[in-house]
Amino acid sequence: MSFFDRLLDLFKRSNPAPDTGRVRSGRVEVGDGELNYFDWGDPAASDVALCVHGLTRNAHDFDRLATALAGKRRVIAYDVIRRGSSDWLKASDRYGYPLYLKHALSFMDALRLETVDWIGTSMGGILGMMVAAQHPRRVRRLILNDVGALIPKEALTRLLTYVGTVPRFTDLAEAETYFRQTLAPFGKLDDATWARIAETSTRRLLDGAYTTAYDPAISVSLAGADASDVNLWPLWTMVTQPVLLMRGAESDLLKIDTAEAMAERNGVEFVQFAEVGHAPSLMVPEQIKTIQTWLDR
Repeated sequence: MSFFDRLLDLFKRSNPAPDTGRVRSGRVEVGDGELNYFDWGDPAASDVALCVHGLTRNAHDFDRLATALAGKRRVIAYDVIRRGSSDWLKASDRYGYPLYLKHALSFMDALRLETVDWIGTSMGGILGMMVAAQHPRRVRRLILNDVGALIPKEALTRLLTYVGTVPRFTDLAEAETYFRQTLAPFGKLDDATWARIAETSTRRLLDGAYTTAYDPAISVSLAGADASDVNLWPLWTMVTQPVLLMRGAESDLLKIDTAEAMAERNGVEFVQFAEVGHAPSLMVPEQIKTIQTWLDR
């Protein structure tokens, strides 16, 4: 080994490359409690992707996507307040987008994330549009997973059939059966993925049984929301960043005419996935590759 090779080897030993496949975890105080988060990739990377989940979901929905993306960027996913392992609020009437927006900005400030590529599923996508529109310097690019400028009341009615309930499962096998039914629009997933969803979407009760890993009080903010369509077109018109718009071809929340109208704007790329409803899980290779390719461009 030459002198320069020995010097390079010594440098590598003293400055090991970050393990991009290993996930770190932490908690951030946002004023109303602490948000739990997971963090992949090089902590010093200049490119950062921030992932935010749907209404009743949690940060683990992005485990596979984050692992795939972490080779070239830092990827962070957090549990919105009272989902996953984040704190509960004492006042249930405070749940809602104004609070979620406040928390998102506090979270980014705490981790010194000046600007991010925002990846949002459903609720997380609406929140991404809010940040992109109202704080444009904080979002460089926006990926909207099955959510857009109009939310049909019929989709909200479907969500309200299970949001706010407190199911009880004797074991994870029973929980898996429940999630295979309620999350059937995710599309075709293998048995290992459904088992993982059951494991990461439940919390243990004192008597050893399981229930869903979110506060049923989040439904309070949705009371009456299904009385009419939710018009987000004024918000969408304020979004000027490049956008990847993803849709499940059978989605009841992002209608095809809404998606096509959004895609008429310059800088918007529209992709659909067959045999998927609301929403693409982001746990299968085709969907992961779509995001990876778009971000790498």
